[in-house]
Amino acid sequence: MKKILILGAGMSASTLIKYLLEKSTANNWFLTVADIDIKLAEKKIANHPNAKAASFNIKEDKDVDNLIQQNDIVVSMLPAIFHPIVGKKCLQFSKSLFTASYVSPEMRSYDKEAKEKNLLFFNECGVDPGIDHMSAMKTIDEIKEAGGKITGFESYCGGLIAPEFDNNPWNYKFTWNARNVILAGQAGAQFMENGKYKYIPYSRLFERITKTSMDGFGDFEIYANRDSLKYREIYGLQDVETILRGSMRRPGYCAAWNCFVQLGVTDDTYELNELNNLTNRSFIAAFLPENKNKSIEDNFCEYLKIDRNGNIFKRMEWLGLFEETPIKKGAKTPAQILQSIIEPKWQLGEKDLDLLVMQHIFHYELNNKKFKRTSSMGIIGTDPVHTAMAITVGMPMALCIESYLTGKISGKGVQTPVKKEYYTPILEGLKPFGVVFKEEEHEV
Repeated sequence: MKKILILGAGMSASTLIKYLLEKSTANNWFLTVADIDIKLAEKKIANHPNAKAASFNIKEDKDVDNLIQQNDIVVSMLPAIFHPIVGKKCLQFSKSLFTASYVSPEMRSYDKEAKEKNLLFFNECGVDPGIDHMSAMKTIDEIKEAGGKITGFESYCGGLIAPEFDNNPWNYKFTWNARNVILAGQAGAQFMENGKYKYIPYSRLFERITKTSMDGFGDFEIYANRDSLKYREIYGLQDVETILRGSMRRPGYCAAWNCFVQLGVTDDTYELNELNNLTNRSFIAAFLPENKNKSIEDNFCEYLKIDRNGNIFKRMEWLGLFEETPIKKGAKTPAQILQSIIEPKWQLGEKDLDLLVMQHIFHYELNNKKFKRTSSMGIIGTDPVHTAMAITVGMPMALCIESYLTGKISGKGVQTPVKKEYYTPILEGLKPFGVVFKEEEHEV
């Protein structure tokens, strides 16, 4: 019997746990699902005979040590900051590790020891990173094998609300970690465009947007996402003239979010004083220049150069930004306070379904001709638990674990799914779950 430890039972782990439980009897697997909230872990395993729930605190060494020692492989669905802690423990107790997060410098430093101990530390096997790598590499390899030369590559992804349930003026609801949405983009963006290096600082990120559309899902705007340059080496595109990765939102979102950036309320680096009796209205007023002759609403619009009767201001009003609602206790930094205001408004409803969209654009040359190939995928969640985000984060991981435990894939050291031996079985396994890319190509 193979024993699988899953650390973290949050939203993104739901489909992963369900799939592994469904396969557990046939494969003789036993799952331990551990979370700081044992009731949440118990809910996810639903009294399955091949699973148990456990309570643990990642900051308590004894808790983590005991759980890892008792199992054969470890799956970390914890926030990315905790993966190196888990990785170090996996090295200590000689256990292979699987995560859906980016390979951090700390995780990369474990590569040598993991190889020496014949352990596989498989990372970036979710949606972004994960499905983006696999689907991109599949097409890149196909073009290269046909003798083509890729000159441009763009890759976009977004977790949104399904069109049928898109019923607020922001056209957005939280389908993943709310804090990450609030802090998105703060590292700025670096990319290549027409052979030239480009950088967008955070203060301008939501102003420098591009646009795209997807058949059946409508129009989107894109803001550049972090460091695209490193993907030249990861994807074998060292000579590419354009490389850009970005996040997708509905039209109008970025201009409105940019108001928060310019106001400074997405800052998470310091705590506010005078938090007693703070309300939404007084919080916003604290970031505006004093003007006794204007209302806070008019002062807000004048300071940010927006129309009081326009859509941006209507989005702010809908959030309750100017109401005398008391700020949630415990929120101290500007970003935390902003999150506490927005979070109740952007929650998925009991019957809401989410949408995950992804698009790659390849420019390449073949036989003295130039081509553009667009590869697009959109998937809607099945219910509020098994969301599109949970499916696309959890299922690649589940299929990777299944392939590893059944001997379909192997390897050692720190790996990501950019090799054909890794991405082929996982992409094939994802098709029944709706992860199918539609491709369009034309000569340019």
